[in-house]
Amino acid sequence: MDPAAEHRQQLRSLRDFLLVYNRMTELCFRHCVCSLNYRLLTGREESCLDSCAARLVRANHRLMGAYVGLVPALLQRRAAEHAAAAGTAAPPAAAEPAPGPAEGAPAAGT
Repeated sequence: MDPAAEHRQQLRSLRDFLLVYNRMTELCFRHCVCSLNYRLLTGREESCLDSCAARLVRANHRLMGAYVGLVPALLQRRAAEHAAAAGTAAPPAAAEPAPGPAEGAPAAGT
């Protein structure tokens, strides 16, 4: 892979990670933080945030595990569909010759 493509892939991965992190932070904050009257979190809020983040991380790991398990089958099905579509759209490359007189049989008119 060329360096520019690798750099773009790294940027996409970082962007995806930051999107997931921001969503998780917002979701847990809205669920757990009740009052903004104090500078520090209460013990209850900290505990809630810890368990919320842990639940979301575990769910993300399960989803990624399922995704990794399904991707090969999806790619194989997509390749088969593509091959089938390409096969019906274009005539076969090596067509069978038209049937002629059978070998060893006399030709008509001889």
